[in-house]
Amino acid sequence: MSEIVFDPRPLAAVLVSAVAVFLIVASYRHPNVREGWSVLAALAKFGIVASMLPGVMDGTVYVWSLEQATGLEFVDGVDFALRADPLGMLFALLASFLWIFTSFYAAGYMRGLDEHAQTRFFASFAASLSTALGIAFAENLLTIFIFYELLSLVTYPLVAHNEDDEARIAGRKYLFYTFFGGGVFLLAGTVLTYWLTAGVGQATLEFQAGGMDALAEAAGADPAIAQAAFFLLIAGFGVKAAVMPLHSWLADAMVAPTPVSGLLHAVAVVKSGAFGVARVILDVFGPDLIQDLPLSVPGVGEVGLNVPVAALAAFTLVAASVIALRKDHLKRRLAYSTTAQLSYIVLALSMLHPVAILGGLLHIPAHAFGKLTLFFCAGAVHVETHTDYVSEMAGIGKRMPLVMSAFAIGSAGMAGIPLAAGFVSKFYIMIGAMSADYTIFALALVVSGVLNIAYLWPVVYTAFFESEDRHDAKPLLEFPPGGKRESYGVLEGEVATDGGNESGAADDEPEDGLAVDEHPSDADVPFGAPVESDHGHDDHHDGHDHHHGGAPMGGWDRRSPLTESTWLMLMPISVIATGAVVLGVVPDYAVFLELADYIVEVVTGTGVIA
Repeated sequence: MSEIVFDPRPLAAVLVSAVAVFLIVASYRHPNVREGWSVLAALAKFGIVASMLPGVMDGTVYVWSLEQATGLEFVDGVDFALRADPLGMLFALLASFLWIFTSFYAAGYMRGLDEHAQTRFFASFAASLSTALGIAFAENLLTIFIFYELLSLVTYPLVAHNEDDEARIAGRKYLFYTFFGGGVFLLAGTVLTYWLTAGVGQATLEFQAGGMDALAEAAGADPAIAQAAFFLLIAGFGVKAAVMPLHSWLADAMVAPTPVSGLLHAVAVVKSGAFGVARVILDVFGPDLIQDLPLSVPGVGEVGLNVPVAALAAFTLVAASVIALRKDHLKRRLAYSTTAQLSYIVLALSMLHPVAILGGLLHIPAHAFGKLTLFFCAGAVHVETHTDYVSEMAGIGKRMPLVMSAFAIGSAGMAGIPLAAGFVSKFYIMIGAMSADYTIFALALVVSGVLNIAYLWPVVYTAFFESEDRHDAKPLLEFPPGGKRESYGVLEGEVATDGGNESGAADDEPEDGLAVDEHPSDADVPFGAPVESDHGHDDHHDGHDHHHGGAPMGGWDRRSPLTESTWLMLMPISVIATGAVVLGVVPDYAVFLELADYIVEVVTGTGVIA
């Protein structure tokens, strides 16, 4: 039985970065001070969250309540309250820890590109972490709805940071999907849940491990309304979790600076969606009620409410991986990878098996460490070389050995390779799928794993095992069977082995040595083929060679790991990549595995790990 303790620390964890917003804005004339506030706020936030971890692991739940603190009633039967419980602690601990290193990285990135509106950027960043912690510690559906909508609003300036047409379009699309679309679904599901529980005389929206008792009682009398509430809540959170067909905002939001893409679109924003799905499945409806509310499917019969959600997640993780194969722009490839990886979490939770739930919860930090590493590496490559496309990265490993080595580690984790973070979580998900007799979902996991290797390995291969003058342009991007004759450039005096001519260019093909037209896979989206006005490299006074992507004349300079970039970027990359290895090599010593197992034990009554 949990011990509930009234404590201001959940509120303090939310407010510390909100206070930092004002300090950051007040220090706009002093960049070092301004960015120092970001780091201090991150350290304070993590310290507050971590201080509650021992008590939470011992069964204590820390609660701050508006009504208890001030005597003011928020809504009849619903309090505005924050609660640090095991599931909330998982998300809060992850987000607050990663913000520390993202603060350093963001400073290096923004300075490296001499970006505009840096004060607004850091202020919005701090506000985003404040709302993310509000989502983590929300005690009920109404409180989480408020912070969920605020998160969309405060991250809009980050998505639209560049202030050009492309950024404004992406920002409007982001708001339309996450604020209006996801918000409407979530609010509708919240209202139905309140109405259902009020019908049995227990109007409540408070989360309860294993499911709300009042909702279970009400669902028996009105199952159709309960089913509608479930799917509306899943859809509301599914928008930010980028479950298809509600996913397209994520790829377009990659127009934002890479620190935004990293923390907010690999951790805070998208993880708030996956976290919300976990709240609905584990703490609103509960596994038992979800299975007790069968849905009649023509031609199939009765299935649990979890099955359609699992099927949609399985489709998303395979389809998004296929789309990622064709993306030449590195951040867009990573964006579709995120869409797929988030669906691993949704699929695992929706299978309702304790082992699968453990794997899904563990994949929240596993994906965060791995994907944040990948985004950090993509950003460092952009800052140092202005290169954004995989087809331009041949041989870049000798220019950025540490960065691309970290990229290889993050890629291994996303592909589920042993000794990297994603392997352990995906192993549990697979075991859970087989134990629950969901063979079709296990097959989807295998297919997606192969596709993960297919779209991430070429980046590593191109960087380390190809040279600038002999570059395979990856015909898989356009997938002509067998590739084209231009797969390799042919040096003067050599004989082409692929049917090409000595010049290395066919009459009907470009002379740039590429197997496909430059960046064709991004031609149908706003993030199209780069032009000089889009890159604006000449405006970046960073002291580096100003070429428009790809190796400069004469090829890449060979650099040592300590000279390839600034310490502000290399330190966070190294730490987060190391964290991805720790989660894969010694998961028993990583607090996230123990915490995830404790959550499963609280919800289902039995832990997975002995």
